[in-house]
Amino acid sequence: QVQLVESGGGLVQAGGSLRLSCAASGRTFSSYVMGWFRQAPGKERELITGISWNGGATYYVDSVKGRFTISRDNAKNTVYLQMNSLKPEDTALYYCAAKDYDLTRVGTNMWEYDYWGQGTQVTVSS
Repeated sequence: QVQLVESGGGLVQAGGSLRLSCAASGRTFSSYVMGWFRQAPGKERELITGISWNGGATYYVDSVKGRFTISRDNAKNTVYLQMNSLKPEDTALYYCAAKDYDLTRVGTNMWEYDYWGQGTQVTVSS
Protein backbone atom coordinates (compact mmCIF):
# COMPACT_ATOMS: atom_id res chain seq x y z
CA GLN A 1 0.00 0.00 0.00
CA VAL A 2 0.94 3.63 -0.34
CA GLN A 3 0.05 6.66 1.75
CA LEU A 4 -0.33 10.00 -0.01
CA VAL A 5 -0.10 13.50 1.46
CA GLU A 6 -0.77 16.59 -0.63
CA SER A 7 0.58 20.05 0.12
CA GLY A 8 0.98 23.42 -1.53
CA GLY A 9 -2.60 24.58 -1.84
CA GLY A 10 -3.70 28.06 -0.90
CA LEU A 11 -5.31 31.29 -2.00
CA VAL A 12 -3.98 32.96 -5.13
CA GLN A 13 -5.16 35.72 -7.45
CA ALA A 14 -6.26 34.96 -10.97
CA GLY A 15 -3.24 34.71 -13.24
CA GLY A 16 -1.03 33.49 -10.43
CA SER A 17 0.73 30.19 -9.90
CA LEU A 18 0.88 27.41 -7.35
CA ARG A 19 2.81 24.18 -7.13
CA LEU A 20 1.18 21.23 -5.46
CA SER A 21 3.18 18.33 -4.13
CA CYS A 22 2.09 14.83 -3.24
CA ALA A 23 4.47 12.84 -1.08
CA ALA A 24 4.14 9.08 -1.04
CA SER A 25 5.24 6.58 1.56
CA GLY A 26 4.95 2.84 1.71
CA ARG A 27 5.44 0.73 -1.37
CA THR A 28 7.92 1.63 -4.09
CA PHE A 29 6.71 4.87 -5.67
CA SER A 30 7.64 3.81 -9.17
CA SER A 31 5.07 1.02 -8.86
CA TYR A 32 2.28 3.54 -9.35
CA VAL A 33 0.66 5.66 -11.98
CA MET A 34 -0.14 8.99 -10.34
CA GLY A 35 -3.08 11.26 -11.00
CA TRP A 36 -4.29 14.65 -9.84
CA PHE A 37 -8.04 15.01 -9.45
CA ARG A 38 -10.07 17.98 -8.36
CA GLN A 39 -13.54 18.49 -7.02
CA ALA A 40 -15.32 21.81 -6.98
CA PRO A 41 -18.41 22.39 -4.78
CA GLY A 42 -21.45 20.76 -6.31
CA LYS A 43 -19.42 19.05 -9.02
CA GLU A 44 -18.06 15.57 -9.57
CA ARG A 45 -14.45 14.75 -8.93
CA GLU A 46 -12.52 14.77 -12.21
CA LEU A 47 -9.07 13.71 -13.33
CA ILE A 48 -7.17 16.73 -14.58
CA THR A 49 -3.78 15.17 -15.20
CA GLY A 50 -1.85 11.96 -14.71
CA ILE A 51 1.59 10.50 -15.28
CA SER A 52 2.81 6.97 -15.87
CA TRP A 53 5.29 5.23 -13.62
CA ASN A 54 8.36 6.66 -15.35
CA GLY A 55 6.91 9.86 -16.75
CA GLY A 56 6.80 8.45 -20.25
CA ALA A 57 3.10 9.10 -20.64
CA THR A 58 1.03 12.00 -19.41
CA TYR A 59 -2.57 13.07 -19.75
CA TYR A 60 -4.20 16.48 -19.37
CA VAL A 61 -7.84 17.39 -19.50
CA ASP A 62 -8.47 20.10 -22.08
CA SER A 63 -9.28 22.76 -19.50
CA VAL A 64 -5.75 22.70 -18.05
CA LYS A 65 -3.65 21.99 -21.14
CA GLY A 66 -0.91 24.55 -21.58
CA ARG A 67 -1.35 25.86 -18.01
CA PHE A 68 -0.68 22.89 -15.74
CA THR A 69 2.31 20.54 -15.77
CA ILE A 70 2.59 17.25 -13.95
CA SER A 71 5.95 15.76 -13.07
CA ARG A 72 7.33 13.13 -10.74
CA ASP A 73 10.57 12.43 -8.94
CA ASN A 74 10.71 8.75 -8.12
CA ALA A 75 13.84 9.22 -6.04
CA LYS A 76 11.92 11.64 -3.80
CA ASN A 77 8.65 9.67 -3.89
CA THR A 78 6.84 12.81 -4.95
CA VAL A 79 4.57 13.93 -7.76
CA TYR A 80 4.13 17.61 -8.53
CA LEU A 81 1.50 19.74 -10.18
CA GLN A 82 2.69 23.10 -11.42
CA MET A 83 -0.30 25.34 -12.02
CA ASN A 84 0.15 28.57 -13.95
CA SER A 85 -2.29 31.18 -15.24
CA LEU A 86 -4.80 30.13 -12.63
CA LYS A 87 -8.44 31.00 -13.14
CA PRO A 88 -11.31 31.27 -10.65
CA GLU A 89 -12.79 28.13 -12.19
CA ASP A 90 -9.72 26.21 -11.01
CA THR A 91 -10.95 26.63 -7.45
CA ALA A 92 -11.41 23.17 -6.00
CA LEU A 93 -10.13 20.58 -3.59
CA TYR A 94 -7.21 18.87 -5.29
CA TYR A 95 -6.42 15.22 -4.64
CA CYS A 96 -3.57 13.03 -5.71
CA ALA A 97 -4.24 9.37 -6.34
CA ALA A 98 -2.29 6.24 -7.21
CA LYS A 99 -3.01 3.35 -9.55
CA ASP A 100 -0.92 0.21 -9.16
CA TYR A 101 -1.59 -1.68 -12.40
CA ASP A 102 -1.12 -1.06 -16.14
CA LEU A 103 1.70 1.29 -15.21
CA THR A 104 2.29 2.66 -18.70
CA ARG A 105 -1.25 4.00 -19.06
CA VAL A 106 -2.81 6.93 -17.24
CA GLY A 107 -6.28 5.95 -16.15
CA THR A 108 -8.93 8.61 -16.53
CA ASN A 109 -11.56 7.19 -14.21
CA MET A 110 -11.77 7.52 -10.43
CA TRP A 111 -12.44 3.82 -9.99
CA GLU A 112 -9.04 2.97 -11.47
CA TYR A 113 -7.23 4.56 -8.53
CA ASP A 114 -7.07 2.69 -5.25
CA TYR A 115 -5.12 5.12 -3.09
CA TRP A 116 -6.00 8.72 -2.32
CA GLY A 117 -4.64 11.64 -0.38
CA GLN A 118 -6.75 13.84 1.86
CA GLY A 119 -6.80 16.75 -0.56
CA THR A 120 -5.48 20.30 -0.56
CA GLN A 121 -7.65 23.35 -1.21
CA VAL A 122 -6.87 25.70 -4.07
CA THR A 123 -8.81 28.95 -4.19
CA VAL A 124 -8.36 31.41 -7.04
CA SER A 125 -9.79 34.88 -6.53
CA SER A 126 -10.87 37.09 -9.41
